[in-house]
Amino acid sequence: MDKIFEHDKLRSFANAQDDRFVLFGFLNVYKPKGITSHDVVAKLRRVTKIKQIGHTGTLDPFAEGVLPVCIGKATRLIEYLDDDKEYIATVRFGKNTDTYDIEGNITAEFDTKVTREEILAALKTFEGEISQMPPLYSAIKVNGKKLYDYAREGKDVEVKPRNVKINKIELLDFDGIKSQAKILVACSKGTYIRSIAYDLGAKLKCGGFLTDLVRTKAGMFNIENAVPLEDLASIETVQTNLIEPLEVLNLPKLVIDDFEHKKVIQGQVLENRTKLCNDFLILIYNNRIDAVAFADGSKIKVKKVFV
Repeated sequence: MDKIFEHDKLRSFANAQDDRFVLFGFLNVYKPKGITSHDVVAKLRRVTKIKQIGHTGTLDPFAEGVLPVCIGKATRLIEYLDDDKEYIATVRFGKNTDTYDIEGNITAEFDTKVTREEILAALKTFEGEISQMPPLYSAIKVNGKKLYDYAREGKDVEVKPRNVKINKIELLDFDGIKSQAKILVACSKGTYIRSIAYDLGAKLKCGGFLTDLVRTKAGMFNIENAVPLEDLASIETVQTNLIEPLEVLNLPKLVIDDFEHKKVIQGQVLENRTKLCNDFLILIYNNRIDAVAFADGSKIKVKKVFV
């Protein structure tokens, strides 16, 4: 029995080295401070020998927390994942920095002191749909070039505000001596927490910048189940912690039969035997994702096949 197990284990490892086979699923990685999101992907590529790996949303190097990573063909499912985020941010008042965080250069200092009541009142103005100016030190591209490249070169560039949604923003703690607040922010994709820190300081007329940032949730992935990056040191540990996409994809699901499966792999339309219309859905065959499709009237049109 042991020999059979070892044989299967080695075969699984060998398959992972073969370009014709890749692991398929998601990892809920806990990114540590001091490295980029790309560094996480690069390490996992070295560990698994798989090139088709990507993350679902950048987390700044000074930040830590939940970083969902897609392995193999699961990278093609990124657009169907829930993308709301949740953070715990620590904001220090009294100064501004050029990066809006602790790693930047101080650009202004203020003598104004703030109270818990003033912070609570100011936070209410961030609730709901807001227009937000991204930090100059960010990866947003303007004319094909990232903003932080312009900033490092000292060049001025027009930055347009972005509409984002703040689902919840709460004051968790305030230290009046340090003039520092810990804030919970639940928000839509694309929200810059650094900009919230800066804008909060501006509203309070005392300046503000991030000193610490922890992402506690990204879509269906949460910090309680995140696996520290250092624990993903082998292909076996990656396999052990791999999450089946069906567990985290918040889309309607339809189990298909042999006949429909054959039509799917040929790219043919299926009869829509659901009540869905103008909806994406997952087609399941043999308890696995067969395809992502779109319900369009009386037909189901296949969009992405995973056979």
